[in-house]
Amino acid sequence: MAYSARFQCIAGCPGSYALDEVIYKCPQCGQLLEVRHDVAALEGRSAAGWMKLFDDRYKRTQWPYGSGVWGKKEWIAPHVRDENVVSMDEGGTNLMWLERYGRSLGLDDVWLKLCGNSHTGSFKDLGMTVLVSVVKQMIADGKPIRAIACASTGDTSAALAAYCAAAGIRSVVLLPRGKVTTAQLVQPLASGSIVCELETDFDGCMKLVQQLSAEPGVYLANSMNSLRLEGQKTISVEIVQQFDWQVPDWVFIPGGNLGNVAALGAGFELMLKLGLIQKRPRICVAQAEAANPLYRAYKAGFDKFEPIVASPTEASAIRIGDPVSVHRAIRVLEAYDGVVEQASERELAEASAAADRTGAYTCPHTGVALAALEKLTARGEVKKHDRVVVISTASGLKFTDFKVRYHEDAIAGGPSVHANRPVTLPADYEAVKRTVLGVLDA
Repeated sequence: MAYSARFQCIAGCPGSYALDEVIYKCPQCGQLLEVRHDVAALEGRSAAGWMKLFDDRYKRTQWPYGSGVWGKKEWIAPHVRDENVVSMDEGGTNLMWLERYGRSLGLDDVWLKLCGNSHTGSFKDLGMTVLVSVVKQMIADGKPIRAIACASTGDTSAALAAYCAAAGIRSVVLLPRGKVTTAQLVQPLASGSIVCELETDFDGCMKLVQQLSAEPGVYLANSMNSLRLEGQKTISVEIVQQFDWQVPDWVFIPGGNLGNVAALGAGFELMLKLGLIQKRPRICVAQAEAANPLYRAYKAGFDKFEPIVASPTEASAIRIGDPVSVHRAIRVLEAYDGVVEQASERELAEASAAADRTGAYTCPHTGVALAALEKLTARGEVKKHDRVVVISTASGLKFTDFKVRYHEDAIAGGPSVHANRPVTLPADYEAVKRTVLGVLDA
């Protein structure tokens, strides 16, 4: 069976465009594009057949299907030839049962989808493997692409730089100076990217990279390019697959530029169309209070969206005041009985620390989603027996400074409830014994 996909306007304008065409917006109305698959062709295989195919490939070694993304190639980018796939075995990340944390909230079935357990430490790998693979094929077919560029709050740049390095393609990243962690800055530098630190915020970087991508030979890698979302939509497919093709009741996801929200919905919608699932989960998008334009629009009934200037937040990767995928995200929320919640700096820090004390090591953005879960549970929207999945978007190891500040009581909003500091002692057994036993006996 021949499978295919093309770009089409999200607003429904006529016309479609090949996935190897350099195009990011509808030429008729200026809205973003989305990838639409030939569903009729996909329906040629039964739902049971798709489940078996995906299960047989999952985490195996046949190239390129062992990847959590490329194991679902027919649903993602069926036109990419296997020799042009650029993969680092992305996806296939574990679902961690947060038993103790969930029970502290009065919930039985809370899971953390650890998307940060990936090559560059974030879910951005899922989208970048698709985009860079498509570009590698475009170059192989004679398209004059000299480099791939992105604006980033840290994780996108790390993924782009690594995948481009593997593919032998130049990468360019624009970062807001002083607003990404040291670990996030080092990653693209180590991969050989052209790194520009700009005296602006992410939204300013985004405006400039769109101008740069209009130059001949520079291809845009931000999530306004729908190829990224095709890889990221495998998160929802993989979650359902890991629950033996059962749909959770709730999915909580941090929201910044909001492409991840659109991708999450796209994965569930395709499973619904092809009969692999029979219901939708509810979706909660969680935003930092300091960068909450979607939350403000939600509270106003989505009648109007207004960009804001995002303020500093520990959740730096979602410090975005003018998200490019806002309309796609709102469409998903409306279809999924969605909720938008926000978290203060203190709330996100405490939620992250509480989960850490039960075995997780969470990034601040995951803390935002956990804080939203705590709020919805407290007001009774999430029930005791609901199956809940929280998307952990990045590795906590990228945000060591955030952890240090928390345990030093340096996060705004009050003392840290779970602060834990090292005890400096002489190399003397009696001193060690007194300290250790004193804590155990307390």
